[in-house]
Amino acid sequence: MFDIMVVEDDPHSRRLMCAVLERYGYHPLLAVDGQDALEQLEKKHVDLIILDIMMPRMDGYEFTQILRESGNTLPILMISAKQTPVDKRKGFLIGTDDYMTKPVDEEEMVLRVGALLRRSRIVSERKLTVGNTVLYYDSLAVRCDGKAPTAPGAMELPQKEFLLLFKLLSYPNKIFTRRQLMDELWDMESESDERTVDVHISRLRDRFRDNKDFDIITVRGLGYKAVFLR
Repeated sequence: MFDIMVVEDDPHSRRLMCAVLERYGYHPLLAVDGQDALEQLEKKHVDLIILDIMMPRMDGYEFTQILRESGNTLPILMISAKQTPVDKRKGFLIGTDDYMTKPVDEEEMVLRVGALLRRSRIVSERKLTVGNTVLYYDSLAVRCDGKAPTAPGAMELPQKEFLLLFKLLSYPNKIFTRRQLMDELWDMESESDERTVDVHISRLRDRFRDNKDFDIITVRGLGYKAVFLR
C-alpha cells in the first residue's frame, strides 16, 4: 500500500481527499501545513505528496523549494485555487511534478496520483519499458527490439527528443498541451516557442514510424498524447 501525504490546512478538504485516497486503496497521512509536513517526513515513509499552496507558517511553494534543495525527489501533486499560467509555471519551476486547480475532480486526482507513482518507479529504475521498446534514461538511448542494453543497435536521441518521448510514454493516454511540455522540458528563458514542440514530435514520429508498441497522437486543439498499441 502506498503512503500518500496530504498537506492541506482546510480540515474539510483534508478529510475529503483522505476519504478518496482510502477508497482507492492508498494510505493517507495528514499535515496541516508545510512545516508540519517537513517534521513528519523526518520520521515517516511517504511515497507521494498532495500539496496545497496557500497555507499558514509555510506555504506549498516554500515547502517544495526546501524539499528539492535538500535533494528529495518525492513526487508532488500541487493543488490550488490559483489558476493563472504564472502560478502553474512557478510551481513547475520550483519542482512540483503535477498541478491541479480547485475544485478538484476526485477521479482525475486519483488518476494523476497513479501516474506520478508509476513515473516515480520508472525514474528510480532509470528506464521505461513499453512492450519491446525500452528507454534508458541515463544514456538517452532507446531499444526497440527487446534485446539487452549492451547489445548493439540502441538508438541514441538528442536530449530534448528523449525527454519529450519519456514524458509522453510515462503518462499513456494523458493529453499534454504544447505549453505544458514547453514549461517542463525547455528552459523558461529559452526563446523557443510552442512550435518547437511540433518539430520535436515530428522528428520522433519519423524515428519510430515502424514501432509497434506506441503511437504519438495529435489531439486537435489541445496537444499530444501517447497511446500503447499492445
